[in-house]
Amino acid sequence: MSIRIVVVDDQALVRGGFAMVLGHQSDIEVVAEAGDGLEAIEMAQTHRPDVILMDIRMPAMDGLEATSHIIANADWPVRVLILSTFDPDEYVYKALRAGASGFVLKDIPPEQLVSAVRTVAEGGALLAPSITLRLIERFADQLALDTKVSSRLERLTHREREVLAEIAHGHNNNEISEKLFIGTATVKTHVSSILTKLGLRDRAQAVVFAYESGLAEPGDYDIGH
Repeated sequence: MSIRIVVVDDQALVRGGFAMVLGHQSDIEVVAEAGDGLEAIEMAQTHRPDVILMDIRMPAMDGLEATSHIIANADWPVRVLILSTFDPDEYVYKALRAGASGFVLKDIPPEQLVSAVRTVAEGGALLAPSITLRLIERFADQLALDTKVSSRLERLTHREREVLAEIAHGHNNNEISEKLFIGTATVKTHVSSILTKLGLRDRAQAVVFAYESGLAEPGDYDIGH
């Protein structure tokens, strides 16, 4: 069964390029294209795609507002993958809060774009840990600790909180397994339990939750080398 995708970008050449790359895959079908957020909402409702590749800065309605609207009103499991410039901005962070499953850079190699779409379609989250953490750090002064959010941490066991903190630091399941000395299957079980207990869509929202709940703090972890 093909992955149905809508490509959204206000630049026709860029939009067409992404659509061409994805359309050449046997397991991906580009069902529509859109040039702004309003069109994106219309195309989403009409075609009910599995994935929407969404640009941020567009006329009429930007990708952030469109993402929020689509995620909030969709009655099917649609995923939004944000298209970003090299320098992530506040819109990307807000899009993750709105329910986007991650973001990719506009200069991403074709094979990585295809892989990203497949990952998101399968229910995964696509985050470049270093970019995500720097983005959160950049806007840390705008993140007010929400007591309602932090109180939800009480739903988690001590081990689940440890796993969530590692997710926030950008670690994958294998890395968490090594760090906490538990099996990868156990990590997967904990991750699934965390998402269920907190009502989160995926690891992307888990990262945002960890910071907004105060479990993780910007600057408390050294990234990159």
